[in-house]
Amino acid sequence: MLEIIILFFVGMSATVLGTLAGGGGLISLPAMLALGIPVHSAIGANKVTNSISSFIIFFMVLRHRGVTLNEGLKIVPISLAGGITGGYVASIIPPDLMYKIAIGLLIFAFLFSFISKASFDGTNTFRFKTRGTPLLYGIGIYDGVFGPGQGTLMLYVFSYLRIAYYRAVGLMRAATFASCFGAAISYIASGHVIWSLTFTLICGSLIGAQIGVRLAGKLNPNHIKPLLRIVTAILIIYVLIDNVWLT
Repeated sequence: MLEIIILFFVGMSATVLGTLAGGGGLISLPAMLALGIPVHSAIGANKVTNSISSFIIFFMVLRHRGVTLNEGLKIVPISLAGGITGGYVASIIPPDLMYKIAIGLLIFAFLFSFISKASFDGTNTFRFKTRGTPLLYGIGIYDGVFGPGQGTLMLYVFSYLRIAYYRAVGLMRAATFASCFGAAISYIASGHVIWSLTFTLICGSLIGAQIGVRLAGKLNPNHIKPLLRIVTAILIIYVLIDNVWLT
C-alpha cells in the first residue's frame, strides 16, 4: 500500500516538473529504482506514463488556445523520425560515448542559456525553419539514443526560436508523446511493463498534468531560464553519477 502511495506522488511530481522544465525522469526513475522495481520495468512504466500524460497536456494547452493543432502535427513527425533514428544509432554507439554526448549537450545548453539572448517572448509561432527543425530532429535522436533531458533541451530550442513559453510547453509535450509512444509499445510488447504499478504512476501523472499546465500558464517568462538552468545542472550531475554507477 505504501508503495502505491509513493508511486502516485512520484507520478504527480515528475509530471509537474516535466511540464514546466523537462527532466521529470529525475524524479520518477530514481524513485522507482529505489523501490526495487527492475530497471526495464521502471523505464517502461515511465515511457507509458509519459506517452499518456504528454498527449493529455498537449490537448489541455490546445484547449486553452496556447498552441494550435497544426503546430502539434508539424512537430510530431520530426520527433518521431528523430526517435526512430536514435533507436538505430543506439545500437551502434558504445554506451560510454552516449554518456559523453549527453553530458556535452547538457553543458552546452547550460552555458548557452547565459550567453544567448534567446527568450520565450512569443515573437514566433512554430513552423519548419532551417535553423530550428534540425535541432529538434537532433533532440529526437538524442531521446531515442539516451533520453534524460530531452524536454529540457527542447525548451532551450523553443526559447532560441522565440516561441512563447506556454506554446513551447504544448509543443514540447507533443514531441515527448511522439518520442515515447514507440518506445512504450516496445516495452509493452517485451512484457517488461508491470501494469499495477504503471497505472498508479499514470493516475498521479494525470493530477500532475493539471497542476503543471495551470502553473505553466501563470509563470513569469523571466523565471523560466533560471528554472531551466537548475534542472540542467541537476541533469548533468545525474548523468555523471549514473555513468559512474554503470562503470
